[in-house]
Amino acid sequence: MVDHRWVPEKLSMAEVGEGRMQLFSVTNHPTKEQFSAREELEKRYRSLMKEALHWSPLVSYMGNKQVPLLRLYRFKEAFSLTLALELVQRFRLTTDDLLLDPFCGMGTTLFAGMIKGVPSIGIDRLPVAAFIAQTIPKFFQLRQGSLLEAFHALKAKVQTLEPAPIADDVPVMKIAFEHETLMALRRWKTALQLLESPLQEVLQFLLMSILEPCSFMSNDGQFLRWKRNKQPLLPEVALERKVIEAEHDLLRARQLFGEPKRDAIPQVFTGDARKLAEVSLKRPPSAVITSPPYPNRYDYTRSYSLELCFFFVSSFEELKSVRFSLLRSHIESKTNDHDQPRHPAVAEVLQALQRKPLNNPRIPMMLLAYFVDMEQVIRSLAEVCASGASVAMVVDNVRFEGEMVPTDLILCDIATRYGFETEGIIVARYKGNSSQQMRRYGRLPVRESVLLWRLRR
Repeated sequence: MVDHRWVPEKLSMAEVGEGRMQLFSVTNHPTKEQFSAREELEKRYRSLMKEALHWSPLVSYMGNKQVPLLRLYRFKEAFSLTLALELVQRFRLTTDDLLLDPFCGMGTTLFAGMIKGVPSIGIDRLPVAAFIAQTIPKFFQLRQGSLLEAFHALKAKVQTLEPAPIADDVPVMKIAFEHETLMALRRWKTALQLLESPLQEVLQFLLMSILEPCSFMSNDGQFLRWKRNKQPLLPEVALERKVIEAEHDLLRARQLFGEPKRDAIPQVFTGDARKLAEVSLKRPPSAVITSPPYPNRYDYTRSYSLELCFFFVSSFEELKSVRFSLLRSHIESKTNDHDQPRHPAVAEVLQALQRKPLNNPRIPMMLLAYFVDMEQVIRSLAEVCASGASVAMVVDNVRFEGEMVPTDLILCDIATRYGFETEGIIVARYKGNSSQQMRRYGRLPVRESVLLWRLRR
């Protein structure tokens, strides 16, 4: 058996970045036993794995495209409301429980808790996500028709207003919009200040949702790309359409879900999942339903830079500050000499990658930082959750230059250090590889799974 307390000697992160790290102090040619860490994980957890491929559409945002209110904003990293409701039911949550999502994103978990009457708390370090999660429940505070009334009242005066400031020193803002479109959007931002809560927050949410359609940019879930042939929408037209859509969605949401109970309105904080003890929790959570960022190189401060630059940061320096405060799952993640691989499978992957022609030499640094951070998250969950708490965590394995990173199994193994027992691993879907990887290393399916843990202490 592999000793999960094993920690290699201290590494120089400069060596890691240059692909020259030596992870084993005994020899530069690890033994077969040392290279079997991932195989050992697969064997040990095989009996806990269960395929549920009908869950495939549930672990992505696609499942929300028909859900009123949740469909208004295209947050591609979300999982579906159906999945969240399935897990709330599986955990048998009631009004006596507290549901936590430490990576709440647009708030799908919180929405599920709200419509089922379960109190919930959401946390996200990305200001865009925290704002969306906090704002969606505010729709239910509105009188039907008030959004359209507010829009027409602002439309009558928006041309007379001064454009609001934005973070216009960020490079993407210089190419994203036509000048007149940008000025119109900034005037609408000014106009929102004339409204009271919750109309102000809800219309800001709707204005955020039209930034991309009014721009030359396209968020494909990986990057924000400039599209030469794209025809941007006019802000006034796009916003009016979105307001009408929102009015229809609010009516439909009330018909489907009813009015939420006051005690079930979620609390949302902009905070760090690595430091949950710093968040003011009502009581120890009895359940966690979440999906942390995947170690897939995506930088959310780039994907959502339009929204960030319009409403949440005032300069490029502030944007970078947010970027480097996120969980380190993207390629610009910074590391230090204290970051060490604390699981043999992570060390095995890093050593294997040092011999590969990586298209970005920072990939090993990102993977190392990711698992260091995720261990802090798991430790933090163990500190704040109630004994017996149930956890569901949606995660994705990744593959770089033919080297599979079994994120699901590594996290399950790390969780055992902090009192969590893995009760099941539901394989929701298998994802393909890039054409380049398949040509070079063959096809190998990559799991996207739902991890089910229980805190035993």
